[in-house]
Amino acid sequence: MKPIHIVGIVVIAVAIAMIMSTAGDASQYVSFKEATTMAQNGNNVKIHVVGKLRKDKNGQVQEMYYNPAENPNYFTFTLIDNNNQPCTVVYNNPVPADFERSEQVVVIGAMRGNKFFADKILMKCPSKYQDENVEMKEKKKAQS
Repeated sequence: MKPIHIVGIVVIAVAIAMIMSTAGDASQYVSFKEATTMAQNGNNVKIHVVGKLRKDKNGQVQEMYYNPAENPNYFTFTLIDNNNQPCTVVYNNPVPADFERSEQVVVIGAMRGNKFFADKILMKCPSKYQDENVEMKEKKKAQS
């Protein structure tokens, strides 16, 4: 075999190894019901759950607990997944900035019992341009 063929085979093998390692780390999007079933079957892989926060009429988040004087790294809240199933989420870090303003939340972690323990929280916040009404006014030329 020529040296160029050996180098080509090594490059292909490295590329395949990289693809396989990243595919193994990929987690999946599921509902809380599916996450509970997975946990009961002993499957504790990291999963994503997409949902919305439970808010009152005034837009205030309900069922949220954070007391930094007691424990600054313990935060719980209720998340309602896309199937309208609520679940308590435990996050062992402080409350993320602008958490209350988020439109949609993605939690990454695993179910343990009847609670979801999140390692990461990703938030979709409202666009800063959404509430602004840009009005264009035409200036009419004065007719002489």
